[in-house]
Amino acid sequence: MPADPLPGGAFHRFMDAAARSGTLVVQPRMGFADPARMREGLRATRGAAATTVGTLTLDSFTRVGDYAAAARATSRGQPLNGYPLVTMPVATTTALLDGVRAEDFPVQVRHGSAQPGRIVEALMDAGLDATEGGPVSYCLPYGRTPLATSVQAWRDACRTLATLRASGVEPHLETFGGCMLGQLCPPSLLIALSVLEGMFFRQHGLRSISLSYAQQTSAEQDEEAVHALRALAADHLPDTSWHVVVYAYMGVYPETRPGALALVADAARLAVRTGTARLIVKTAAESARIPSIAENVTALETATSAAQSARRTAPPPSTGIEEEARGLVEAVLGLHDDLGQALIRAFARGYLDVPFCLHPDNAGRTSSVITEQGRLEWSRTGSLPLGPTAVVHRSRRLTSSGLMYALHHVKTRYDAPAGSLARAS
Repeated sequence: MPADPLPGGAFHRFMDAAARSGTLVVQPRMGFADPARMREGLRATRGAAATTVGTLTLDSFTRVGDYAAAARATSRGQPLNGYPLVTMPVATTTALLDGVRAEDFPVQVRHGSAQPGRIVEALMDAGLDATEGGPVSYCLPYGRTPLATSVQAWRDACRTLATLRASGVEPHLETFGGCMLGQLCPPSLLIALSVLEGMFFRQHGLRSISLSYAQQTSAEQDEEAVHALRALAADHLPDTSWHVVVYAYMGVYPETRPGALALVADAARLAVRTGTARLIVKTAAESARIPSIAENVTALETATSAAQSARRTAPPPSTGIEEEARGLVEAVLGLHDDLGQALIRAFARGYLDVPFCLHPDNAGRTSSVITEQGRLEWSRTGSLPLGPTAVVHRSRRLTSSGLMYALHHVKTRYDAPAGSLARAS
C-alpha cells in the first residue's frame, strides 16, 4: 500500500503559498545513494537559512530504466550518482523521509527519464506527490529513445500521477522544457517548449504545474524571456495553478568559487526581478564533482542573500522574444488537438528544432550565436515558424572556435577577476 501522503499535496500547497506571498523558494539538485546521507542532505536543506524545498535526485541507472544495475550497485555498496528510488525498499524511503518531509518542507523527485512510469509509481508509493521532466525535455537531450515512445510513456505517467487527485492530493509536475540544452538554445524556443509541455501535462490530468527557464548569457534577455513565459502561461494555462522556476546556468560552469557563487547570486536576482517563485541552484563545486551537502547549503544561502537585495521590476523593452514564442506555440497547436501528437509532428516538420541536439527525431537545421552584446540569438532557423520579424544573424557562420567560445562564454566571464565580472546588480 502507498504511504500516506501529506493531505492536499504538500508541494502544491507550499509553492502556491510562496508564489502568492512573493517568497523566493530555493532548491538544490541533491541526490545520494545512501539513505542515511540522503536523509542528512534533506535535513541540511531544511535547516538552511533560506526558504527551501527538498530534492531526491535519482541515479543514472534508474533514469534509463536499468533497475537491475541500480539494485546490484546498491547491494554491493558501489557508488551511484543519485538515489535509486525504484529499487530501494519503500520502507527505506519512507524512513528517510520520516520527520524531515513536512508541510513546511515538501520534497520533489528529480530524475531525467524518458520513460518515467516506474519512477512515478515508486514516488507515489513513498507518499510523495511532486516530480518533473517532460516528453520532449527528458527525451531529446538524454539518449535515443524515440520521441513517440517518450510521449506515450509521459502520457501514461501523467495520468498515473493525476490519480492522486481522487484521494484529495493535488500532485505537482514541473516541465524541464525551459532547460533544453539551455546554454545554446535561444529563449523563444525554451519558452515554447516549457508552455507546450505544461499544456501536455494539463491535457492528461495535472492541475498544479511549474514552468522552467534556464539562466543564459544576458541578464536583460533573460528578464524579457521570463516575463514572456509568464504571459504565455497565463494565456494557455488559465485553469491551472502554475509558477515559474528558474535554473541557475546549465552550461559549462565557472571553476572558481567566487565566480560560481556570483553566477548563482545573479540567478537569484533574476528570479526576484521577474517574479519567479522558485530557483534551482548550482554549487561552487559544479565544474569538478558531485557537490557535498555543505556546498549545496552554501549555494542555497548565497542565493537567498542575493535575493534579499533585489526587487521585482517591470519587463524590459521587447525585442520580440514573446512574439517568437507565441508563433512557435500556435504553430504546434495547429498540428493536432492531442498535444502529444502535435509535438511529434512539430519535430518531424522542423517546427520545433533544438540547436546542437543530436537526437534522431530532431531535424538539426537550427543554430545559434552569442552576439557582441552577449545575447543568445538565432543564426539558422531551419523550418521554425518564427515570422518575418525574427532576428537572425545569417552571416554569422558558427566555426569550431566559435562553438567553444559560446560554450565557455559564461564560465570565462565569471571566472574573471571579481572587479571585471559583468554581472547584474
